[in-house]
Amino acid sequence: MGFDLVYFLQRAVAQALPLLFGSNGEILNEKAGSLNLGIPGIMVSGGVAGIVSATIYENSVANPKGWIGLLISLLSSIACSLLVSLIYCVLTVTLRANQNVTGLAITTFGTGLGNYFGGAIASLLGLSSNTITTTVNAYKTPIIPFYDKLGAVGTIFFSHGFLFYVGVMIAVVSAIILKKTRVGLNLRAVGENPATADAAGINVTKYKYITTCLGGIVAGLGGLYFAIDYSNGLWDTQSFGERGWLAIALVIFVMWKPNLALVGSFLFGALYIADVFVPNLTPLTKEIFKMLPYVVTIIVLIATSFAKKKENQPPQSLGLAYFREER
Repeated sequence: MGFDLVYFLQRAVAQALPLLFGSNGEILNEKAGSLNLGIPGIMVSGGVAGIVSATIYENSVANPKGWIGLLISLLSSIACSLLVSLIYCVLTVTLRANQNVTGLAITTFGTGLGNYFGGAIASLLGLSSNTITTTVNAYKTPIIPFYDKLGAVGTIFFSHGFLFYVGVMIAVVSAIILKKTRVGLNLRAVGENPATADAAGINVTKYKYITTCLGGIVAGLGGLYFAIDYSNGLWDTQSFGERGWLAIALVIFVMWKPNLALVGSFLFGALYIADVFVPNLTPLTKEIFKMLPYVVTIIVLIATSFAKKKENQPPQSLGLAYFREER
């Protein structure tokens, strides 16, 4: 079978969406000075919360409606992602725990949560399967019904569900807020030098809490998309893979710019599935293909370090706890 470029690009866009949500969530975290390595766990938690709630709904009513399942799963994902993000905030902002250790603990917790509830949801609920057809259809239905009449462009970009547009809008709006508004200026000040921001009257704790929680919710939507839309509502404990870590790597690749994450996530998505579409690859070559996103990130990190441009560097106080008494 020959190489189908249009289908490959369509699947690359679908593969890019979890990375787009996850990277934008992490960018918001890092702009506030929080190095949140718990993003992979938050993504898994958000996805599992969505699929569990949709499964419970669809198996508790006689005639489930797709839009109700969509709403329930969406709210459940947001609530779970927010809760896990709040745990991270309390530990790192209020109690000033080490951000690296806390983030890794959150990822371990979230992954375990996903493995337990996502992998055993059918048996836990006494069901023969956890198929959630109506909710899946509600997520996957293209917003533009005549996309197939738009040729290759329609197939590649407009054959996806509403979360595709949500992800793009979040990236664009985040870029505008961070670069063009007073809120974005204050947020960047908090990430660069919280002591100076505090002296200027900016509530550092409030900005860190709100931004970290918003970033967690955005990342959780990436897990929700993967669980219900991309995976058709069938959770596999191993299927999520390293997408959460790829999203964190993507933050460095796009130099902390949400708008560049649109292009970067598409590139990472294409590289992530390239080994499936390139014929006659040996097992070793397949693994090399899977390494490409990380190799590209390392190259970009080295290049930006040599360039030393302020706008291409991470926030100065990234990963550091703020002690007001030391101001």
